[in-house]
Amino acid sequence: MKTLHMLRHAKSDWGKPGLADHDRPLNARGLRDAPRMGAALQRQLAPMGIHVSTARRAQMTLQGLCAGWPGLAAAPHCSERDLYTFSAMDLLAWLRARSDSEEQLFLIGHNPGLTDLANLLVPELRLANLPTVGYLRIQLSVQHWASVSDGAGILQQQLFPRDLPPEG
Repeated sequence: MKTLHMLRHAKSDWGKPGLADHDRPLNARGLRDAPRMGAALQRQLAPMGIHVSTARRAQMTLQGLCAGWPGLAAAPHCSERDLYTFSAMDLLAWLRARSDSEEQLFLIGHNPGLTDLANLLVPELRLANLPTVGYLRIQLSVQHWASVSDGAGILQQQLFPRDLPPEG
């Protein structure tokens, strides 16, 4: 069995119209929510390496997670250009290329790719939209990442910002 942890980047800033999509930072809500999600996840998971899109908003989301989950900062993280995609098929190809030495993978990426991938792996999920800084843990009934296919997953957990305790 393999486990996939997926997190959509936190809310990004659209305030500079000429800024390239790849370079957009987080807005105030994103800067607030990423550490809150990190704090919530640290109560449930051991620190692990995270594969993260090279987009600035995804990188800042990882920084925010680490701020709320200090033990995560020491784990080896990997920035991956291939995760800067909006396609579930690209993400599925990326998963299938992973080494079987990793029993679980945690990735930070983008919509609609993450929502579509979740629905592909867990068809009964019928997720309309993975919200910003929304987290999913999916158990995959495969021994090899190369075998990941439609319907191979069972949703183990979802955690969205609205589920987090209020600040303060």
